[in-house]
Amino acid sequence: MKRTKVIDALKLKGESQTITVAGWVRTHRSSKAVDFIALNDGSTINNIQVVVDPATIDADLLRQVTTGSCISATGLLVDSPASGQSVELQCQELQLFGPCPSDYPMQKKGQSFEYMRQHAHMRLRTNTFGCVMRIRHNMAIAIHRYFHEHGFYYFHTPLITASDCEGAGQMFQVTTKNLYDLKKDEEGKIIYDDDFFGKQTSLTVSGQLEGELGATALGAIYTFGPTFRAENSNTPRHLAEFWMIEPEVAFIDLNDLMDLEEDFIKYCVRWALDNCADDLAFLNKMVDKTLLQRLNSVVSEEFVRLPYTEGIKILEQAVVNGHKFEFPVQWGMDLASEHERFLVEEHFKKPVIMTDYPKDIKAFYMKINDDDRTVQGTDVLFPQIGEIIGGSVREESYDKLIAEINRRNIPMKDMWWYLDTRKYGTCPHGGFGLGFERLILFVTGMQNIRDVIPFPRTPKTAEF
Repeated sequence: MKRTKVIDALKLKGESQTITVAGWVRTHRSSKAVDFIALNDGSTINNIQVVVDPATIDADLLRQVTTGSCISATGLLVDSPASGQSVELQCQELQLFGPCPSDYPMQKKGQSFEYMRQHAHMRLRTNTFGCVMRIRHNMAIAIHRYFHEHGFYYFHTPLITASDCEGAGQMFQVTTKNLYDLKKDEEGKIIYDDDFFGKQTSLTVSGQLEGELGATALGAIYTFGPTFRAENSNTPRHLAEFWMIEPEVAFIDLNDLMDLEEDFIKYCVRWALDNCADDLAFLNKMVDKTLLQRLNSVVSEEFVRLPYTEGIKILEQAVVNGHKFEFPVQWGMDLASEHERFLVEEHFKKPVIMTDYPKDIKAFYMKINDDDRTVQGTDVLFPQIGEIIGGSVREESYDKLIAEINRRNIPMKDMWWYLDTRKYGTCPHGGFGLGFERLILFVTGMQNIRDVIPFPRTPKTAEF
């Protein structure tokens, strides 16, 4: 069977050419004179209408063509007299691949996202999730294209690691040991000598530290892969398994880094607008009626560049003016999402790149400013999302990095290889991390991060 995808069939002229389409039935309307079947194969948000003369197709077969069933239809593609579609298929032959009984969980319209999460293996067939997954694909393509066009090398960092990049300690352990019979030393600590790697290892929370090795050899690299955090955070913004994009660049300063962050994210949003128009139009209509306006504003406006100290002053003035925040505002605090969104959505009404954070709330590897209080960190803050990118210029001085490690009492016994980047031919460098799902949240207008990844991994949830 030579099949024509629905997306391609809808682009053809109705010149009475014979084609075959195949997919899943969205709706089937029957009458004595004619049947209308809306067919979708996942290649586009748009359905193709299959028009059936019930006198030409076996009645028992036609009765089995229910919502969710899988069929193929062969017939003449002709101009459609109906509004909203340019062509339709006048069916000559119908084949049923898979009938769909009435307990099909995606049969009813208007199901909640919470309901659909319980049927994540089937929700992908709905219009909304088809849009999200096609946009997710396009964003992955845009990311690779951007970095390739700008001279970055795709660099694969390990998923199994003995280092904790952020010092959070909330990592998923990887082991081949028998958990029912663990060997322990006199102090009660687990002995890992007989484990697969001979030491305690975990799933990575970030590829940044290894990415710095790549940047100091290849000049500019990026990672794009899964990362894992064992945070017991049951919120619409957190996943235990998610994807990260982490470029790392040698010979870059703070202004260059902010330029890269802004240019990269604008490229991705522009790609979505140019290549996902139908899907975005559907989401703009059904999920978030301000989506297209927000996406267009991001690519057309310059991002605000705001030092942390100035941002705190703005928030403090907002409190004086009567704005109520759940969390108090004071210098030295790590901004909550409500603070970030106030700056972006209410004060500036455009994306903000916040810089120069207090060193005590940021990671040990960030370059400390001359004031010895702040670091050259950058967070890109977006409407509805809050922080979407976190980055920094890295501290390239071996002595200064060691001093900060000692000040924080960070165990570095397994990190000798990272310190070697500062010991042997150190160079100025920096980079950022972008949570892929946060980008997809913004581009789709969806409200829950569990709805922009096919199979979400969250506390107590590892189905499918």
